[in-house]
Amino acid sequence: MNKLINKKDRIFIAGHSGMVGSAVYSLMKANKYENILKVSRKELDLRVFYDVEKWFKLNKPDVVIITAAKVGGILANSKYPTEFLLDNIKIQNNLIEIAFNFKVKKLLFLGSSCIYPKFAKQPIKEESLLSGFLEPTNEYYALAKITGIKLCTALRKQYGFNSISLMPTNLYGPGDNYSLENSHVIPALIKKFHIAKLSNKSVKCWGTGKPLREFLHVNDLAKACLFCLENSDLNIYENSSELKGEQFYFLNVGSGEEVTIKELAEKIALVVGFKGEILWDKSKPDGTPRKLLDISRIKRMGWESKIDLNSGLIATYNDFKKNFNLNL
Repeated sequence: MNKLINKKDRIFIAGHSGMVGSAVYSLMKANKYENILKVSRKELDLRVFYDVEKWFKLNKPDVVIITAAKVGGILANSKYPTEFLLDNIKIQNNLIEIAFNFKVKKLLFLGSSCIYPKFAKQPIKEESLLSGFLEPTNEYYALAKITGIKLCTALRKQYGFNSISLMPTNLYGPGDNYSLENSHVIPALIKKFHIAKLSNKSVKCWGTGKPLREFLHVNDLAKACLFCLENSDLNIYENSSELKGEQFYFLNVGSGEEVTIKELAEKIALVVGFKGEILWDKSKPDGTPRKLLDISRIKRMGWESKIDLNSGLIATYNDFKKNFNLNL
């Protein structure tokens, strides 16, 4: 397949300073994409349509990568459902609509595996979207992401807009958010175990520890993004006997491996060097019982993850100690 973007393109990474955006930015720079556009949150509020429109008119991007989003774990989603719905809809819909209006040649939108029903058949195929009820602990964020996918799909079907959406599984890696209230499970556990190691206290984890989860290193996701930008034109696949239909306007991205939350906690404790007691607060929600993505389609296209969980956790903890351990 011919590459669909080139080194001279003006590439806008929305959310370049976040965990995913910074990984995509670093990878593209390493691959000699020099004309990368970025703008800080203080300089441009992506929730304000006319400000985003003005920025596009001035900067004229050829390619748009949407990594910007309001994200968080179960606690944050439960406390701020309005913001998780409204902010994400505004950010993504502004970027997608304006990118279409300015006729960018390719757009990549990042969704989330939480778009799938709570009790979807495992591993979860792309066509499981909207086949059942969402997990209540993150349904507002999921609804926003589903809206983004469907907007990209509608624009492609109706107007031929060259967009693709990727649905990554649970992410972790350098530059993550380590807030105990607003972070996802891996950074939250890293911080908890690190603090407990220094204070010689036990660690209390949410739920039963039984749910199964799949994790993907953010650098692997960045490589999937670049792979799809350079190689993926979904029109190639829609007419084949195996890959056809609306669902292939987006693709799952994952590692294909899963662990229980209890196993994950034990792995992180080992990496951190925590030797105390791990307690489980069963009054707290577990969330979805299992969430493993079927990644067979993107693998058949030629991409697969390379970073195993153990080595990824070691690298992530080293990053935490270097950049986020503020004398805890």
